[in-house]
Amino acid sequence: MKSIDFFDRIPRLFRFILAITALTLVILFGMRLIFWSMFNNSADPVPLDNLLYAFYLGTKFDLRLTLYVLLPVLLLGWIPFISPFRSNVTRYVWLTYLVLAASAVLLFYMVDFGHFAYLHKRVDATVLRFLDNFDTSVDMVWQSYAVIPWSLFIIFLIALDAYVVNHILRYFARQPAPVIKIRHKLWIAPLGFFLFVFGIFGKFSYYPLRWSDAYFSANAYAASVASNPVLYFFNTMKNKNVVFDENKTREYYDVMSDYLGLTHPNKTKLDYTRHVLPTKAVHNPPPNIVMVFLESFAAYKTGSYGNPLDPTPYFDKIAKESIFFPNYYAPHTGTARSVFAAMTGLPDIELHKTSTRNPLVVDQHTIINDFKGYEKFYFIGGSANWGNIRGILQNNIQGLHLYEEGDYTRPRMDVWGIDDLSLFIETNWVLRKQEKPFFAIIQTSGNHRPYHLPEESFGFERREVDSKALKHSGFISNDEFNAFRFLDHSIRYFIEEAKKEPYFDNTIFVFYGDHGITGYSGDHSKPYLTQTELNGMLTPLILYAPKLLPAQRIEKAASELDLLPTLAGLAGMNYVNTTLGRDLFDPKFDDSRYAFTFRHDKLSTLGLVSQNYYFQIREDGENAHLTDLNAADTTANVLQQHPELSEQMRAIVFGMFETTKYLLYHNKAENISQP
Repeated sequence: MKSIDFFDRIPRLFRFILAITALTLVILFGMRLIFWSMFNNSADPVPLDNLLYAFYLGTKFDLRLTLYVLLPVLLLGWIPFISPFRSNVTRYVWLTYLVLAASAVLLFYMVDFGHFAYLHKRVDATVLRFLDNFDTSVDMVWQSYAVIPWSLFIIFLIALDAYVVNHILRYFARQPAPVIKIRHKLWIAPLGFFLFVFGIFGKFSYYPLRWSDAYFSANAYAASVASNPVLYFFNTMKNKNVVFDENKTREYYDVMSDYLGLTHPNKTKLDYTRHVLPTKAVHNPPPNIVMVFLESFAAYKTGSYGNPLDPTPYFDKIAKESIFFPNYYAPHTGTARSVFAAMTGLPDIELHKTSTRNPLVVDQHTIINDFKGYEKFYFIGGSANWGNIRGILQNNIQGLHLYEEGDYTRPRMDVWGIDDLSLFIETNWVLRKQEKPFFAIIQTSGNHRPYHLPEESFGFERREVDSKALKHSGFISNDEFNAFRFLDHSIRYFIEEAKKEPYFDNTIFVFYGDHGITGYSGDHSKPYLTQTELNGMLTPLILYAPKLLPAQRIEKAASELDLLPTLAGLAGMNYVNTTLGRDLFDPKFDDSRYAFTFRHDKLSTLGLVSQNYYFQIREDGENAHLTDLNAADTTANVLQQHPELSEQMRAIVFGMFETTKYLLYHNKAENISQP
């Protein structure tokens, strides 16, 4: 009896929304089931656990879409004169809205089914290109698909939906409006609104449910089953104008063929594939790889680059015991962009947000998969939904073990999850249990606002420095200074703990900044860093493996795009390279060592930096500028003094830009040519 009383206290509007939500979820679940049964490949079926999880995620996406559609009902339906229960007129108004919304969704599903049958991918914003040839597209659809049977099926579903919704409306209209006491209103309305918002948010996490959650498996069809086509389409709308030009790509193909060392160039097919055989002695057993993204690890803030405040004593120490690249550059600022560049070998030239947030380029080949027999790990202190990096990681790295919030024993500290020291501790706990070789990636985040430090710091002591000294050393505050120091402290703790484990002697640790920080680079830095804003891209890169790699300092320019080819070469792997990175130890490239840079402006600035020069030009070909990094005046444009070098760098930088635009959409694993 109490449960009935409780239900009766719920406003009719809320009960009506609940009923329509349930009806819509049943219909959308049925559409998902039809989609799976139609396009499931029996020769390569989705594993049962992945399939069940895909349907679970899909239901959450369906719930979000349903609640978006019902939002006007929630916001306006409580107003007495337009309540769906006030009169036949208002009932028909709301019935018309709901049926039209359902019709739009079901028609969208029909388009999506046809699109998937045609291109084997869910409908996205690129479908709008067919409107440019509308008559031809309509003829193709009519001649290719069973338009009439499918249309009749959709009409039947729409009619059935209208019939059921109308009966639900009439049912609740006949129910007496409950008399709700004020004290009950104070919690019923907020609770209902909270549940509605939570249904849209979609998960118990700092970050909401995002399109990249569908890419939880390397099985591409699992992601298709999990996606909601309506939501996915609108997620891709912002990217519909990101285009490549095959003619321009082909114009620079010969330049890029020489630059990349293509052994079997094919200008017609625009093939950039290199099948690389090991050139060095293979370590036995194969070495483990640990790549560490050091958040905002600007070169000028480290002692290795002369910072007088000595903020990184431990990093400076192991840098002297490592292969150290002092002229290493990320292609751009931004952590999500850095993750994309490192994993794919392509710079992130997306203007709107980042490539990791672009569903149209989520499918990318990565050299990590060529580390055969390796366990693959990715450790992030917070959620992999941040920046939608989950899609790039789990969709493309086969067998990836992803550790994120909820997987750790140590407590969450702030918006970025657990602190970096805890992240290193938890990573070491996992790695020391491994019996097979492993490729592990660690993404730190603590050297970032709000610059929190954990209570349990394992011996770290905060230092206070006067503001003048901070400014002259390139720091903006004591909080930032100590966060930078704490990152160094965390590295020290990690390495010292790792030295106690059997895996240490056969592991290559790769420490590098995900990007630098623009602004004043300090009195100790060369002026060009601040003047050219290269300080936002210059970070240290060290390869630390005391038992495997002799220490040396290599001055040539190095790029984040080069990381995976270099590591595959060091590990003695056969690998397939399809993008812009090159092995930093392959001598055939030593006469043309460059790092590509990209500044995301309305008219973006392309850059190419060598050991001694920095060439910049706007993407429209204007404002070309060549900086001599060793000159007394690094503001001078020395373009005219070095015409041949300038033209060479111009050709390469535009070649890399146009090739990247093309490869973003043609770097899928299935597109790779065979040797």
